[in-house]
Amino acid sequence: MFSKACEYAIRSLIYVTEKSKNGERVSVTDISTAVESPFAFTGKTLQKLVKQDIISSAKGPNGGFYITEEQAKANRLADVVSLIDGNAVFQGCGLGLKICKENQPCPLHQNFKEIRKQLKKMLQSTTVAELAESQATQKTFLNNINRN
Repeated sequence: MFSKACEYAIRSLIYVTEKSKNGERVSVTDISTAVESPFAFTGKTLQKLVKQDIISSAKGPNGGFYITEEQAKANRLADVVSLIDGNAVFQGCGLGLKICKENQPCPLHQNFKEIRKQLKKMLQSTTVAELAESQATQKTFLNNINRN
């Protein structure tokens, strides 16, 4: 459903948000290791997030990536998906056809239209803070490291 870049961005955001609750700033190395994403790719993705004020960064010996409480509560997953993947996930054809519309639908058009609508609703109503909270309370997991 999402590109690898978008998956890495969401996982990175959750990790950074969880660490920021403890006042920590995290490096690209720490993030890429924790969310199992390529280092260089993670760095580029994080810079996009900083540029759009979804997360923040600081340089220097105590630097790293972090997210403020305001950023975590204000940013919705839809913002991240749109930034990284564009709006194709909200508008694209379920079969990847270039021409797929109401008067010229693909075989999946009607069913996929409803799925896109529900996905958009979920992404617009879910904040980064909510995802980080479920991770922090171990209701969800980013990797198998801490699973019992």
